[in-house]
Amino acid sequence: MGSRALPAASRPGRRLQRLLGEHPLGLVLSTPYTAFVVAVLLVPFGFGVWMAFHDFFFTAPGVRVPHPFVGFDNFRRVIGDRAVRQAFGNLLLFLVINVPLTVVLALLLATGLNAVTRWKAFFRVAYYIPYVTASVATLAVWIFLFNSNGVVNKALGDLAPDPSWLANRGLIMPLIAVYVTWKNLGFSVLLYLAALQNVPAELHEAAEMDGAGRWQRFRAVTLPGVRPVTSLIVLLAIITTGQIFTEPYLLTGGGPRGASMTPALLMYQKGIQQGQPDIAAAIGMLLVAGVMILTLVSRRVTEGRR
Repeated sequence: MGSRALPAASRPGRRLQRLLGEHPLGLVLSTPYTAFVVAVLLVPFGFGVWMAFHDFFFTAPGVRVPHPFVGFDNFRRVIGDRAVRQAFGNLLLFLVINVPLTVVLALLLATGLNAVTRWKAFFRVAYYIPYVTASVATLAVWIFLFNSNGVVNKALGDLAPDPSWLANRGLIMPLIAVYVTWKNLGFSVLLYLAALQNVPAELHEAAEMDGAGRWQRFRAVTLPGVRPVTSLIVLLAIITTGQIFTEPYLLTGGGPRGASMTPALLMYQKGIQQGQPDIAAAIGMLLVAGVMILTLVSRRVTEGRR
């Protein structure tokens, strides 16, 4: 009797183990962070999806009003809005400049830094300082450099653009892209530097013995060795692109004439300043969909997937 009852008694324990895994303590320790993600990210995101499909507006606390389902009407209004199309076009221009510039400059600087034998720690810190410095402080420096009476225009003299950088519709978005590239470059350099140091030196020695030159070794050994980091950097750059808000808000407020407007800044204007949170939510859903599509495409391209 006892030998038959033992397996039956242990079945609930086995089911509990399958549910909690082999290390239940890990599940317990991760519960606070999981609750944080659900409360701070997933719940607001779900509410944003709901708002995008309803006629929603802010009311006084405690006031209940109907918010009828409107289907895709908010999305049709968003797509038909010229300001929204311009904001997404500005974001595409930013992406085209920022992503290649980040990858190329970070890889070149990391390769050079990897070959440095002295002052390596100094250069690492120097590249990383802009990344950890508050955007308000660094943007103040860029305003000082690029305003109409700034250092750059005085150095250029008659070659200075007219209108100036911050008021020039053709230059403001590239300038913001260059600024974000410069500010975040240190993080990408450190990622590439760690990847370069993990590339086996034997591969370089074997390629050199086979007669490969410096460029051939770089293309055949270095680039494949850092491909996972390249994929990560491109992914982070795309996500950063979708979140661009602080830079155009502080530099130009989205001007001149919408030339530096981004979807995130437009969401703030529509949802908070103009009291149209349902339209802002629809813009946000389009932005999330666009970022997800770009990240999937970038992974296939950078990781060589088919």
